[in-house]
Amino acid sequence: MANYREHITVSALVGLGYGGGAIVLGGFSFVQGALAGWLAALGGLLPDLDLPTSRPVRELFGLVAAIGPLIVAPGLLRLLKIPVDAETILLALVVLYLAVRFGAPEAIRLLAKHRGMFHSIPALVIAAETVYLTYPNASARVRLLMAGGIGCGFLSHLLLDELYSLHWKDGRLVAKTSSGTAIKVVGPRFVPNVLTYALVMALSYSVLAEWGFIDASDPAPVDRLALEPDETVVR
Repeated sequence: MANYREHITVSALVGLGYGGGAIVLGGFSFVQGALAGWLAALGGLLPDLDLPTSRPVRELFGLVAAIGPLIVAPGLLRLLKIPVDAETILLALVVLYLAVRFGAPEAIRLLAKHRGMFHSIPALVIAAETVYLTYPNASARVRLLMAGGIGCGFLSHLLLDELYSLHWKDGRLVAKTSSGTAIKVVGPRFVPNVLTYALVMALSYSVLAEWGFIDASDPAPVDRLALEPDETVVR
């Protein structure tokens, strides 16, 4: 398993490449590209949040608690259909900071174990979709850029851990016992699997509804059609 310094180095390089590519190739502004690169660098550290007792991860929780609410608070209020005003946003920032800084490490300590569902493709999807749904920008293109950043960084962590589970022995590549625990779609514990996939489905539903693939405002389109007049008859 790669150590914290190796992860932060790789994620920083991924962030530089992703942000630079967004500016040069994607036509995004410097500020947007820089922020997307920072999110990619942050995403490369997120899978290790299931180690809340280590000093680097405690510092990471502090960073996420300080910066994360600023990014997600307005979008979260909009998603929950809560009136957005200065006082509500300030209260949301305080609540989110306390929840991430103190509540999240304790919840993870009780519910998660290292290399559990935090190290998985569904967790990557959750991180990316959360950023997409809560990022405070009306442009879907910009929100996709930010979600892609967090996803690319997250994936770099999983790939690096999986790479470190391989080693050369007697002239051939041999997998360690940890091989396959970094990149997975399902974990060994039932409850974390259920909770993870329930969250994936809820977030995916919101994304698909926003894109128009699901009509979330009308759960019974057939009934609506039955009530509409037949335009071929009514003149």
